[in-house]
Amino acid sequence: MPAPIVFPDAAELVATYLREELAARGQPVRVVTRVPNPRPAAFVRVKRIGGARLDVVTDRPRLDVHAWGGDDEAAHDLMQITRALLLALPGWRGAAAYDVAEVGGPNELPDPETSSPRYAFAVEVSLRGKRLA
Repeated sequence: MPAPIVFPDAAELVATYLREELAARGQPVRVVTRVPNPRPAAFVRVKRIGGARLDVVTDRPRLDVHAWGGDDEAAHDLMQITRALLLALPGWRGAAAYDVAEVGGPNELPDPETSSPRYAFAVEVSLRGKRLA
């Protein structure tokens, strides 16, 4: 019987990575997996919206990434830097990620509850699992 394989929480892994990388570039923006209450003017939310296990050791989650900003330009700029950083995720020391593919390009998506400026894009990330001890 093969050993059970467990996978990391993809949304939390990506949120941690983006938090660190944004802060290192002078953009200490809050990166979360749930919309905070109260909402800051600018933040990024990462949410797993699907995906599937590809093989015994590979999970391929699909992640929705939304970037809010105080105005359209700020939301767009935050989305662009977040997108660039996320596409560079493979090789980051804290990740079991070895591939990122954009599956939904950037789009303007004003927040339906607040009308706040928001941009979104979607990726699939290949994550390597570990044997369950």
